[in-house]
Amino acid sequence: MTPGQLSALHARCFTIPRPWSADEFAALLETRGCFLLTRPNGFLLGRAIADEAELLTLAVDPAARRKGIGRGLVREFGLAAQAKDAEHLFLEVASDNQPAQALYAALGWQQAGRRPDYYAPGLDALILRLNLPG
Repeated sequence: MTPGQLSALHARCFTIPRPWSADEFAALLETRGCFLLTRPNGFLLGRAIADEAELLTLAVDPAARRKGIGRGLVREFGLAAQAKDAEHLFLEVASDNQPAQALYAALGWQQAGRRPDYYAPGLDALILRLNLPG
């Protein structure tokens, strides 16, 4: 997927937090440790540095949700991060994003913290972590 395609899909998935621009995706893809996983109708952008990997964003086309695309990408993220020597995974998810929270919980992620008003006034970020086996 091109940065423009990533941005267009991201815009179909997010309003708050705001969707990322094609330029932002292009810049992120150039940063050290950043990697992109894609599937039809979805993508995941991650970054692995030292023994930790961050899930930066996950987007699945609203018309294609509840078909296992997001679950598959999150599982693949763990494998890709492990291949890059990560031992711990983390992410931030909006406190009002119940579907995403349910997905992560089903895959073993646990809340490790909270950032009040991170996305907007009254909209916190939940910090989730997952320790990889081994």
